[in-house]
Amino acid sequence: MNIAGYIDHTILKPTTLLAEVEQLCKEAVEHQFAAVCVPPMFVKHAKTFTGGSGVEVATVIGFPFGYSAIEAKVAETALAIVDGADELDMVINIAALKNNDWQYLVKEINTIMPLIQQKNRVLKVIIESGVLTDEEIIRCCEIYGLAGVHYMKTSTGYAEKGASTHAVKLMRAHLPEHIKIKASGGIRSYDFAKELIDAGANRIGCSGSVKIMEEAARASGE
Repeated sequence: MNIAGYIDHTILKPTTLLAEVEQLCKEAVEHQFAAVCVPPMFVKHAKTFTGGSGVEVATVIGFPFGYSAIEAKVAETALAIVDGADELDMVINIAALKNNDWQYLVKEINTIMPLIQQKNRVLKVIIESGVLTDEEIIRCCEIYGLAGVHYMKTSTGYAEKGASTHAVKLMRAHLPEHIKIKASGGIRSYDFAKELIDAGANRIGCSGSVKIMEEAARASGE
């Protein structure tokens, strides 16, 4: 398995330095990861650092708690696209979900998706599966499957529980086949990354990507 093509090499801590973003991009280009995922203020820099390499630049919207207004998420999305983001990882309004305001979530995604489609970008919706019941995850699959998002993503990495094979399998069982899954949050080993891919994940979001590549090389006897 060429795991590099599954990886979104990620740095999203609030104290992120430009030098760290540059190093992240250098590693992504070297290993040919699928993408880098960086805070919005570093999108332009990441585009420069990865220029012409084939590595996509992703950023986050409504991160990490998801409860910013729809209008704020639209503005964030528009600015990220102007700055050159190829992919946008948006946290859904988890507070709305927990209050059973499913209509709010429908309105939110139906407001964001036309902009994504118009600008031919990729949208990953983060549902924070670690704090949801199975029933809530399935309902999310119904809503975001119908909305035509490109990916459903398990986690922000900021909740008490991150990615799990159970959540990935549940999402895969209830999403349309063409909608992909990104697993993120607490993925620190090649073995766990492979488990998630085997469960149905198409992308893996992690900060320890280089270590995972080293473990992958050992596992294949290289």
